[in-house]
Formats: sequence, structure tokens, C-alpha cells
Amino acid sequence: MREPNHDRLNELVGRLVNDLGSAMSGASVLLGDRLGLYKAMADGEVMTSAELAKKTGLHERYVREWLSGQAAAGYIDYHPEKNAFSLSPEQAMAFAIEDSPAFFAGAFDVVQSAYLDEPKVAEAFRTGKGVGWHEHSKCLFSGTERFFRPGYNANLVPSWIPAIDGIEAKLKAGAKVADVGCGHGASTIVMAKAYPNSQFFGFDYHMPSIERAKKLASEAGVSERATFAQATAKDFPADGYDLVAFFDCLHDMGDPVGAGKHVKEALSKDGVWMIVEPFAHDELKDNLNPVGRVYYGASTFICTPASLSQEVALGLGAQAGERRLRKVVTDAGFSHFRRATETPFNMVFEARA
Repeated sequence: MREPNHDRLNELVGRLVNDLGSAMSGASVLLGDRLGLYKAMADGEVMTSAELAKKTGLHERYVREWLSGQAAAGYIDYHPEKNAFSLSPEQAMAFAIEDSPAFFAGAFDVVQSAYLDEPKVAEAFRTGKGVGWHEHSKCLFSGTERFFRPGYNANLVPSWIPAIDGIEAKLKAGAKVADVGCGHGASTIVMAKAYPNSQFFGFDYHMPSIERAKKLASEAGVSERATFAQATAKDFPADGYDLVAFFDCLHDMGDPVGAGKHVKEALSKDGVWMIVEPFAHDELKDNLNPVGRVYYGASTFICTPASLSQEVALGLGAQAGERRLRKVVTDAGFSHFRRATETPFNMVFEARA
């Protein structure tokens, strides 16, 4: 065995202890979310474990242990003088308030799917075959919607759409929009609520997601102007859209160039293709950071296997970067491609024929 550098070994062990705690805390976040513990603490009231157990109808001994672990993680506050706990306003935004721009609880459903589906991905490593989106555990579908929805709520209407030249005015006046790879319809519904004069059509190949999107649109009161149908990115109806939007899905496709060619045919004469993708630099060395770590993990278990399960199997991955995305778009026949805006988690591109 090679002789290790003990300082570096201790540093690595410390990092692993931290990550192990994070992994266990993630499972506890799922518990708190599903059992309503965070929402019961959302008002910031300082509560003992007995008081929280009574409020939620749960067993006190379990609640006490959960609270202690959450306090150790820094996810809730502990008040030693009262032996009680509370959620700060910031913690409530992250764990209890679903419409908050910082809501994070849904992300741990995605993480759970990675653990549940690890055997399928391991087999794909051995065979080189893919794992289709539809082959994953159900928690991935709901978790993805809950994870991305806060970002869409915070950015889509206030900043992303205004960054696309001329499209905001069209949406206000009345435009025709296709949301391709819409999943549960979070992005479609956000746009439909903001632009009542426009018509929105959500498409996804995954029928259970389409059914869920229809239900959510009805609950949001926008089902008359936001309709959903099962279709792929290469066969959705080419009906002369003013805007075709791909939210966090182009890199999941086996043939993104083919999808882009179909988008070009589906757009109106002066229509726009809006592409939202995970934030990434072009070079691997520049993505070795906390955001890149999350996205490379998701790409290993979800995005790359999805692409490799389809025809062409380009396998862009969730950290494709602007240079590779530009090539996809130009290979699809678009002459104009620019980065319109960005956040720490997303890049927003505008493409025109």
C-alpha cells in the first residue's frame, strides 16, 4: 500500500464525515416534509418535541430524535434554555413554504430516486445501455417538479422571458407557446398564469406526467389556456408557435439535434426557441464546485442514462456547457444563438432561424 499523506487523509475523512451526515440528513428532510413537521413549525413558534408531536399527531420519541438531528444539521434552531426548537424565517422558506424561491425539500425526492434506482444505473454502466426517464422511481417525477418550480416562480416571468428579445410583448398581446418536455407542467402553468391572453401547449412523452400536469393546471385555474398532450420532442405538432421552450430537458434527449430540427419546423416565421439548461462552464475544471457536484451527480444517475436509452444517444449530460449546446443548435439549422441571461443554477439561451 502506498504511504498516505496523513494531513490530506484527515482532511478527506473530515469531508466524508460531513457528507455522511448530509446523506443521513437528506433522509430526515424527506421524513419532515412528508410527515408535515416543517409545515407545523412554519410560523416560527418555539416548540418542545411533545408540543410538536401533539400538533402533528406523531409519536413524541420519534419527533424528539428527528428534531435533534435537524438541529445538528443546522436545518432548525435549538433553544437550550427551553429544550425546544423553532424554524427561522429562512429555514421556513427552505423547508416549509412550497412557493418560496428557496424551497429545497423537493430536491431530496430526486436524491431518493438515485438511491432507489442505483441497481438499474449500475447495470447500465456494465452494458452501456440507458435507463429511460419512465423507468425511474416515481419520486423522481414529483421531486423534479418540486425542485425546479421555485426557480421558475422566481425567474421565468420576472427575468428569463424579458431577456428574450421581443417575446414578452407577444405573450402579453397573445401568443402561441409550446413547452416541450414539460413534465408536471410547472413551467407551463407559471407562464399561463402570467400571460392570460396567450395559449400554452405542454408536451411530454411520459403519460403519467401529462396526467399530473392536467390536474395541476385545473387546480391553478388555467386549464382553458394550458393544455397538455403526450408527444416527443421530435413529433409534437408543428403548429407555428411564437415560442417553443425547453426547460432543463434538452441535455436529456438522445437526439437533441433532431429535436432542434423539429423545433425549427414548428416555429412561426419570426418565432423563438428558448432553451433553459443547468448552469455549466465549458471546461470540466471550472465545474468542480458545489453546483457542478450536484449536477454531475444528477447527470450520472438520471440525465446521461436517459439520453443513452434513446436513438442517437448523444449523451450531452447536465454539464454540457454553452459551447456544446451552441453546436447542437447550429447543427439543427439555427443561425442565431445567444446566452440571454443566467442564474447560479441555469443558463437561458435564445435561438432563431
